[in-house]
Amino acid sequence: MSFAASPSAIMMKTYKGKLPLSVITVIVCAFAFLALLYTQSLTFLSSNYILKSKSCARRGAVVEANDHRTAEENVEILEIDDRFEFDPEECDIGKGKWVFNRSIKPLYTDTSCPYLDRQFSCVKNGRLDFDYHHWEWQPEDCDLPRFNPELALQKLRGKRLLFAGDSLQRNQWESFVCMVEWTIPPEKKSMKRGKVHSVFKAKEYNATIEFYWAPFLIESNTDIDVLDPKKRILKVDSVAKHSKHWEGADILGFNTYVWWMSGLRLKTLWGSFANGDEGYAELDTAVAYQIGLKTWANWIDSTLNPNKTRVFFTTISPIHTRSEEWGKTDGLKCFNETKPVKKLWGSGSDKEMMSVVAGVLKKMKVAVTVVNITQLSEYRVDAHSSIYTETGGRLLNDEEKADPGRHADCIHWCLPGVPDTWNRIFLAHL
Repeated sequence: MSFAASPSAIMMKTYKGKLPLSVITVIVCAFAFLALLYTQSLTFLSSNYILKSKSCARRGAVVEANDHRTAEENVEILEIDDRFEFDPEECDIGKGKWVFNRSIKPLYTDTSCPYLDRQFSCVKNGRLDFDYHHWEWQPEDCDLPRFNPELALQKLRGKRLLFAGDSLQRNQWESFVCMVEWTIPPEKKSMKRGKVHSVFKAKEYNATIEFYWAPFLIESNTDIDVLDPKKRILKVDSVAKHSKHWEGADILGFNTYVWWMSGLRLKTLWGSFANGDEGYAELDTAVAYQIGLKTWANWIDSTLNPNKTRVFFTTISPIHTRSEEWGKTDGLKCFNETKPVKKLWGSGSDKEMMSVVAGVLKKMKVAVTVVNITQLSEYRVDAHSSIYTETGGRLLNDEEKADPGRHADCIHWCLPGVPDTWNRIFLAHL
C-alpha cells in the first residue's frame, strides 16, 4: 500500500537530491519579502481608512482629553494635526444638543474685556445666574474644536477680518475680539470705535478685526439716524455706500435679517433718495429681502477675487419673544429663563427668509461659507440680554425691569455667551 508524499517530504527529498542550500535561502527570503509587503499594504489601507472616515472621532478624542484643562491651559495647545481638522462636509453643525459642563469656563468676562458694549454685559448689569456660561454645543456627528485664541491670531496674521451687518453681527464681532484680545499685551493692541466702523488692531500680528455697521447690507435712509420702521426706505439696488469700506478685506463676514422683519411689507427704492416719498414702492418683505441680497451678491461676484478674499454669511440669529412656543404660557418672553430648551423652532426664525438666503447663495459665482447658527441658537432661550441691558444709552431702570413683557431684550445675547459658540464654528471653518 503506497501513500502520497507530503509537500514537506518532497521538498526535503529534492533538497537532499538536487537543490543547493543557496537556492533554498533565496526561496525563503522571497517568501519573507512578499509577506512583509502584504503586511505593509494592509497597514497603509487601514491608515487611509481611518483618516478618511474617523476624522471627527479623532478630533473628539483630542477635545475630550483636554476637557479638564482651564481656558488658559487650552491656549498652550497650539499644534493642530491637519489630518483631523473639522470637516463641515462630514458634520451637520445644526444637529446636536447643549450639554452642561461646569468645568468649561469662558475665555473672558464682561468685566475683563474692555471692549464689550454695556448692552451685552449681563453680569455687570446685575444678572446673578451664571449657568448660561457653561452650556457647550455638541454636534451629533463630530466634535466642534475649542476656540484657540493664538491659533485664531496666527490665521489672521497679516490679514484684515471685517464683520459687516447689524447689531447681532456686532454681538459676534465683540465676542471674537474679547476671545483673542486678552492674550495680547496692552501695548501691542488698540481699538478705535466709530458709529459705523470700528477697528481692533493686533499689532504684533499685523492683523485687524473690524466691524462695519450695515443692518440691511444694502443702503437705506435708516442705517444711522432714522429708527422708526414706518419711515424706512431701502435702496435695494446699491451697496456702494457701504462696500467701499469692505474692499481690501481678506476675510468678510456678513449677516442681515432682524431689521428686515419690521412688517409684512417694506418701502423700497431704485435710484436716488432725492425723490423721497414719491419714489418708493412697497414690496413683500421676502421679495425685498431677495432683491437686496441679490444686489449684495452681485457686488461680491463682480468685485472680489475668491483667491484673495474669503466670504462668510451667518444665518438667522433667533428671536425669543413668544414664550408659549417653548411651553411657557405664563412666561414673559425670555425673562427668567435659566436653561436651554430641548426642541424648538420658533416664529423668530423665518424659514421663508432662510430659503431666500439659500437660493441667492446657491447661484453666486464666489463661494460663500455659511456659518450655520440658527438651530443651535434656537434652544438658548436662557442666554439673551433680557432685562440686564441698556436702551438709548442707559441701563433699564427699576420700573422697566419690573415690566419684562415690554422691556426684556430677547434679540441680543449676553457676552460671554452664545456668540462665542458662533465663533467656534467660524474659526473651525476658517
